[in-house]
Amino acid sequence: MRGKGTEPSVNDRYTQWKSLVPVLYDWLANHNLVWPSLSCRWGPQLDQATYKNRQRLYLSEQTDGSVPNTLVIANCEVVKPRVAAAEHIAQFNEEARSPFVKKFKTIIHPGEVNRIRELPQNSKIVATHTDSPDVLIWDIEAQPNRHAVLGASNSRPDLLLTGHQDNAEFALDMCPSEPFVLSGGKDKSVILWSIHDHISSLALDPGSARSPGSGGSNAKHASKVGGSNDKPADSPSLEPRGIYKGHDDTVEDVQFCPSSAQEFCSVGDDSCLILWDARSGNSPVVKVEKAHDADLHCVDWNPHDVNLILTGSADNTVRMFDRRNLISGGVGSPIHKFEGHTAAVLCVQWSPDKSSVFGSSAEDGLLNIWDHEKIGKKQESVLSKAPPAGLFFRHAGHRDKVVDFHWNTSDPWTIVSVSDDCESTGGGGTLQIWRMIDMIYRPEEEVLAELDKFKSHMLTCSA
Repeated sequence: MRGKGTEPSVNDRYTQWKSLVPVLYDWLANHNLVWPSLSCRWGPQLDQATYKNRQRLYLSEQTDGSVPNTLVIANCEVVKPRVAAAEHIAQFNEEARSPFVKKFKTIIHPGEVNRIRELPQNSKIVATHTDSPDVLIWDIEAQPNRHAVLGASNSRPDLLLTGHQDNAEFALDMCPSEPFVLSGGKDKSVILWSIHDHISSLALDPGSARSPGSGGSNAKHASKVGGSNDKPADSPSLEPRGIYKGHDDTVEDVQFCPSSAQEFCSVGDDSCLILWDARSGNSPVVKVEKAHDADLHCVDWNPHDVNLILTGSADNTVRMFDRRNLISGGVGSPIHKFEGHTAAVLCVQWSPDKSSVFGSSAEDGLLNIWDHEKIGKKQESVLSKAPPAGLFFRHAGHRDKVVDFHWNTSDPWTIVSVSDDCESTGGGGTLQIWRMIDMIYRPEEEVLAELDKFKSHMLTCSA
């Protein structure tokens, strides 16, 4: 957010950002990835210590074929608030791996991992999307650790979810309240499965030496997964509970309603946002035409206020809709358009910590943090150019497109974000785990009182 009329170059922006890290961040870890990861997700918290917590992190390695594609389970040390020294967090080498991120287990994935989602009721159960019609379900703890070398056979998924008639590459979600999985694909369909019976069998038999994919189920055995070049897999497969048709192009993202396992929404390349209810058939409940001026890439439903839905698009904007009043004049009628990106928005997610706050990441390399309650409030700005309405923090630590990010529900205001750096550095990626300094988001009076107290303390010490 510079006052000049011209946008700074990516390198200038990054240099400026790095110089401000000690001022803007409570903690930051930078982890160089040899291969890009298109998804990053927090898993379960493992243990808590005095100054840091240990937590699982799910990543992937999208390779060039010289070694297999992998799903990576890492252990991450998350430093607690107000522990890290300001001068230390900016002293990192962009080409180095972070001491806070350690690889724990590798699963050889049939095809590249486009998206990872964890089951909220049991985050050891993970779903992945690849360039195939199937959704792959993995029991992370039961899967053996593999050595990813050329020629190694694929790990076997614990379950395959079938039903798509064409590749389903990105749209994927798991229900907060029930073991339901939702997917969308190039066949323009949204598909719902219940993996309840499989979760029960995995939970009953967690410590056995069974081979992956043999979990108790009457489901059929699938022949192939992840494309025609892969060897047959003897994973059980599961057919859909419902197939929902209403899109006219590829479905790019899907999301369950936080308060109902039967309600969900989807967005696609047809510029539509569709709301569905499994109880009322396979047709849309509401179809919002022209929700954006281009393809829609992402959607998120507010867990604190189920009337609010966010969408992100190739038109560079994020839009917020109220589901009680979605359409005006036959087209989408958002409550607000958030304009703070200069390229396609790839990911949006509401904060678990404050109901009015959300993040958006884009191909411009930025991860913006917004608060819709700040819109319309008078902001005194020292900048000649006022920031976009609602924008209160801009994470500029990535130098290429930020393909995914995830708020941490165990550690407030802590985010993991990942960029695919193929265009800026010719390969690899950057994973960052970060938390802005709390003075940025706490109530102003509270922060001023703390600073006043600190000033009095300093005066007393120097007297």
